[in-house]
Amino acid sequence: MQISVENTSDVGRKLTIEVPEDKIREEIETRLKSLARRVRVDGFRPGKAPARIIRQRFGKQVREEVIYDLIRSSFSQAVQEHELRLAGEPQITPKETAEGKGLTYEAQFEVYPEIELKAIEELEIAKPVCRITEEDVAAMIERLREQKKIWRTVDRPAQNGDKLTITFEGFLEGEPIGEKTEHFELELGSGKMIPGFEDRLIGAEAGDRLEFEITFPEDYHDEELAGKTVLFKVEVEKVEEGRLPEIDAEFVKEYGIESGDVEEFRREVRDNMERQLQRALKELTKTRVLDALWEHNPIPVPEAPVKQEMQRALAPLADALKQNPELLQQLPLDNLKESARKRVALGLLLAEIIRRNELKPDPEKVRQAVEELAQNYENPQEVIDWYYDNPEQLAQIESQVLEDRAIEWLLQHAKVTEEPIDFQELMNRQQRQAG
Repeated sequence: MQISVENTSDVGRKLTIEVPEDKIREEIETRLKSLARRVRVDGFRPGKAPARIIRQRFGKQVREEVIYDLIRSSFSQAVQEHELRLAGEPQITPKETAEGKGLTYEAQFEVYPEIELKAIEELEIAKPVCRITEEDVAAMIERLREQKKIWRTVDRPAQNGDKLTITFEGFLEGEPIGEKTEHFELELGSGKMIPGFEDRLIGAEAGDRLEFEITFPEDYHDEELAGKTVLFKVEVEKVEEGRLPEIDAEFVKEYGIESGDVEEFRREVRDNMERQLQRALKELTKTRVLDALWEHNPIPVPEAPVKQEMQRALAPLADALKQNPELLQQLPLDNLKESARKRVALGLLLAEIIRRNELKPDPEKVRQAVEELAQNYENPQEVIDWYYDNPEQLAQIESQVLEDRAIEWLLQHAKVTEEPIDFQELMNRQQRQAG
């Protein structure tokens, strides 16, 4: 068997494989003899049909089967001999299969790249650090008060911060856009509506009917409305004023502090904020480490795993896309593909770091991760037992812990500087990423 390998790109390969006719004939004869002992041929006792008749009747089919099997076996052998790490299914193109001329075929495919990591000591990472202040705690408690705000109807012009109940409709060039929105509750100053809309309602009273024009932003998500001037007709049904509750025993009990102790409530709020902070710092630190690793080590990435990664990203939208295939045209596929390419590259880079440094998941941290996950369920111990009784599920947790271990290793060996960040800024950033 002759094998030649050609590089078609950084990760593209083309194998040309030739199998001599002698090997094909040898395999065909072996199969025909085996077949002759099993098949029934009219006019002959089982197993007694002449080889010539067996060959005439089954020779073509057997040759096709042998060719198919030889392609599979010879390709596998060639991949092993040349130590190729396939990144997807090969595209096989037969070039010669005629009887007497042997077998020649081409196989084109992608391989995972050989990774040469640049010096980790040159990697520069700005590690975020944050400390919760009393002002942060006070601001959080104010947000909790906002959640319990009590609204009462007032007979006066609307002010910023009031809640209005309105019915409204928009018109573009005299034609309505969408359906009329009825009994819509809007807190003035919330920024829920397009710029300028809420401002026009300040000073309005219950029973007022308003008409005003608003020009939509040029970058508005609906292209038909972007930059267009729309006439709005608004009926104000009700104006309500909000009143914040006092921070007392009754208030803190609504947040699970059965004792009604306000200081206990403040400690609980701070403890929750600390937990949020640690999770957010971990995620942001991880993001910065991976971004630095990606920028420091640009590598070619095969397309097959990128497509698989995109499919995983789009999986939650599968049902919606089946019902409305046109949604696919509205998705930012170029951005999704670039994100998928980055995730694949980072997976390869982290795998190489783990391999070179023989990193292993810490069993104690695996147990801790499982226990933290189990706390979200009614019976945590059952969940813990389930993970440890299912090796495949436990392996997913071990993989996450191992990735965290690789991040820690990078932080230990890279150039790390601390970058202070405000608590609320950190929370806002995390919220934007989640959205």
